[in-house]
Amino acid sequence: MPEAVFFDLDGTLADTAPDLASALNRLRTEENEEPLPESVLRPWTSNGVAGMLWAGFSISRQDSAFPRLASRFLALYEQSLCERTRLFEGMPGVLRELECRAIRWGVVTNKSIRLTRPLLAALDLDRRASAIVGGDSAAAPKPAPDPLFLACSLAAVSAPRCIYVGDHERDIVAGKAAGMQTVAASYGYVSENCRISDWGADAVISCPLDLLELLGA
Repeated sequence: MPEAVFFDLDGTLADTAPDLASALNRLRTEENEEPLPESVLRPWTSNGVAGMLWAGFSISRQDSAFPRLASRFLALYEQSLCERTRLFEGMPGVLRELECRAIRWGVVTNKSIRLTRPLLAALDLDRRASAIVGGDSAAAPKPAPDPLFLACSLAAVSAPRCIYVGDHERDIVAGKAAGMQTVAASYGYVSENCRISDWGADAVISCPLDLLELLGA
């Protein structure tokens, strides 16, 4: 049994796409653009602000309008962090089972900590998590292993005895660099042309409950 299981947030632990898409579409309305279907924006959710602004406005970080739009997008999102965000089906049971087995769990995300903490509080998870690490909590965000090492320190566990679960290649890269076992969540925000098998994860799960099978539950 692992000492701890750490989860990416967006697309792994919780389905945050509805609220992120809503914030982006409010921004598009402010910019005199028509809203986009959530299905179009959903695959970009794990790519953070840069991914969402690329999906919504076809601009990159190098564009002069990026800082202004990024700031406004985050402000709009912060106003409605958890209106339609929910844990993925089966995830509540996974967390309960981990707790019953005295396996610690936590969240390691590239979302800023000022957004991560209130979101987890709204989901009633902040006091249950052994570690909450945001993209700006450590020296460098994922795919660097720094956030995962920080999570291990906070949870008082050893990285080689931990599992990291994520829905993006950067999650697997970070987990492997930290010496953890890695699990790719194919149910997350994975684009159609993405080959999860190329990520090199130790296992791939198609739903949260599959994780319990890996643990022998």
